[in-house]
Amino acid sequence: MTSSNPKLNPFSGLANMLRSPSGWFLIASLAAAAYVGVLVPPTWTSEKITLDMVSDAQGRLFFSERGKPSYPDSIGVYADSPLHPDALAELNRQGKEPTLREEVVTETLTGESGEETHYYKLLTRRHWRFWSLLPALVAVVLCMLTREPLTSLFGGILAGALLLGSYDITDAVLVPSLATKDAAGILLLYLWLLGGLMGVWTRTGAARAFAEMMTRHVVRGPKTARLVTWMLGVFFFQGGTISTVLVGTTVKPIADAENISHEELAYLVDSTGSPIASLLPFNAWPAYVQPFIYVAGVSWLATETDRIAFFFGAIPFCFYAIFAVTGTFLLCIDKSPWLGKQMRQAIKRARSTGQLDADGAQPLSAAELHTDKVPPGFQPSPFDFILPLIVLTGIAVGTFFVNGAPQVRWAFAVALLLAMILPMLRGMKLIELMEGFHDGLKGVVLGSVILLLAVTIGGIGKATGGGAYLVALLGDNLPFWLLPILLQLLTIVISFSTGTSWGTLAVAFPLAMPLSWAIAQSQGLDHPQFYMTICFAAVLDGSVFGDQCSPISDTTVLSAMCTGCDLLDHVKTQIPQASMAAALAAVCWTGLTWMFA
Repeated sequence: MTSSNPKLNPFSGLANMLRSPSGWFLIASLAAAAYVGVLVPPTWTSEKITLDMVSDAQGRLFFSERGKPSYPDSIGVYADSPLHPDALAELNRQGKEPTLREEVVTETLTGESGEETHYYKLLTRRHWRFWSLLPALVAVVLCMLTREPLTSLFGGILAGALLLGSYDITDAVLVPSLATKDAAGILLLYLWLLGGLMGVWTRTGAARAFAEMMTRHVVRGPKTARLVTWMLGVFFFQGGTISTVLVGTTVKPIADAENISHEELAYLVDSTGSPIASLLPFNAWPAYVQPFIYVAGVSWLATETDRIAFFFGAIPFCFYAIFAVTGTFLLCIDKSPWLGKQMRQAIKRARSTGQLDADGAQPLSAAELHTDKVPPGFQPSPFDFILPLIVLTGIAVGTFFVNGAPQVRWAFAVALLLAMILPMLRGMKLIELMEGFHDGLKGVVLGSVILLLAVTIGGIGKATGGGAYLVALLGDNLPFWLLPILLQLLTIVISFSTGTSWGTLAVAFPLAMPLSWAIAQSQGLDHPQFYMTICFAAVLDGSVFGDQCSPISDTTVLSAMCTGCDLLDHVKTQIPQASMAAALAAVCWTGLTWMFA
C-alpha cells in the first residue's frame, strides 16, 4: 500500500522535483556519481592509531578497545606493512586495492632516552577525493532548494549508492541500514514512545493544562517562558537527542501559550542542549572520546584517567559551547547582541500576530499534535503531565548516576504507561486514549522517517570516505597559531556533511592530537600541554557546531520535530547566531595561542 501523502513518498517527491531546476541538479549529481562509481578508482589511505599496549599476567600483549582487552593475532613492522603510506601510494598508482583492511604494527624510534618501541593500529580508508562529499552535498543543497528534507535525503542516498556501485537501492542499501539496532531504537523511542506520549497528552489535555498552570503561577510572559526552556536545557545536560526530546516535549505547550515562535523555540532547545553536553560532561562523552586522544610519549595522555582529566581540563576553553549557551540565555532576557534577520522577523511575527510558523512552513510535528481532542465531560489535569514528566526525568537522570548511562527508553515507556493510567483512573476510556496514541504516531511519523534516512546517509557518507578525504587535505606544515582554526573548520565541514558529532570526533582526534603535539615540538612552544588543550577544544566545538547546524543531523531534526518547527526554518534561523559564537571562539583560541602557547 502506498502513502497518499506526497511528503511521505520519496518517489512522488522526486517526480515532482524533476520538473524544477533542483531536479536538473539532482540528475547531474546522479550522473556524476554513476560515472565516478564506474570509472574512477578510489584512493586508499591508512589511519594510524597509537596503541597503549600492555602485558597481561601471562605476558601477552593487548590494548584496550571499546573498554575491552584486544589481543592482536600478529604484530607486523610498520615500515614493511602493506598499509604503510608508501605502499598504499604505489597501489593507488596501479589502481589496486590493499590486501589487508587493518593491521597492528610496531615501530622503533630513537628518542632522548634511547630507543623506544611504539605500537599502532593501521586501518584502511578509501575516498574518491572531493567526489566523496557528493552524497552529503546533494542532500544539503536539495534540502535548501526544495524545503523537502525527506526527498532531499533520499536523493543523497541515491547519489551515494551509485558512487559505491550499490545499484540495488532497497535490498543492498536501505534494508541493511534500517535493519539495525540504531534504526529499531529510533522507531521505538521517537515513533512509538515519544509520539504515543505526545498523542496521549493531547488527548487528555494534560499538556495544555500544564501550560495554563505555569502561565498562571510561574510564567509571566515570553521572557520567563524562554528562561524555563533554557534552564531545562541546562538541567538535561546529557545533550544530543536526550536533551532535545525532553526539553522540547516539556516546553512546547508553555511556549505556544506565550506566542514564542517555533523557530525561536527550536533554536533555544538545540543551541542550549547540544553545547551544554560538552560543558557539563557528566555523561558518556569523556569515556567515548578518551581512546581517540592517546599520543605516545605524551605524559599527560598516558592513561585513561589522564585522558579523562585532560577532557575536563579543556572545558574552560570550549568557547563555542560557552558563547552558544550564553547567547541563548541573553535571548531569553531580551539582551541578545546579535540575531539574524529571519529570527528577528520570526519573533516579531509571533508576538504581534500569534502566528507561530512562517507562511508556507511544513512543521515536522503534524496537525494531530497541534490541537487538543479532549473527550466531552473529561476534566484535564496538569498532574497528568507533571507526574509522567517527573518519572521520565527521574529515571533518565537516575539511571545515568547508577549505571553510567541514561535509560531513556525505560524512562519514556514508564512515563507513557503512567500518562495512560492516570486519566483512566479519573474516567477516561481506554479506546479514547488509544485514539490519542494513534494520533501521536501519525504526528511524528514524518520526523521518524527523516531520522531513519539521516542514519542511512550518515553510513553512506562514512563508506564513501568524505571525512577521510577532508582529513587528508590538512597537512602538518602549518603555523602553530593557525592549527586551532583549521581544526575547527575541518570538523565543522565533516560534522555538517555527515550530521554526526561523535563520528567526526572519531575521525578528527586521531589526526588532531598527534599533529598538535608534533607542531608544538617542532616549533618549540613553551607550553605544549596548553596548546594541545586549545586544539582539543577546537575539535570538540567544531564537531558540535557542525552537527547542531546540519539539516541531516538527528538533533536538528528532533529539535524541529519536538517544537513543531519547519526543519529548514530552524536551520536558517539558527545558523547566524551559531556562526557568531563560532567566530568569537576562533578569535579567542587564536589570541590565547599567540599569548600563552
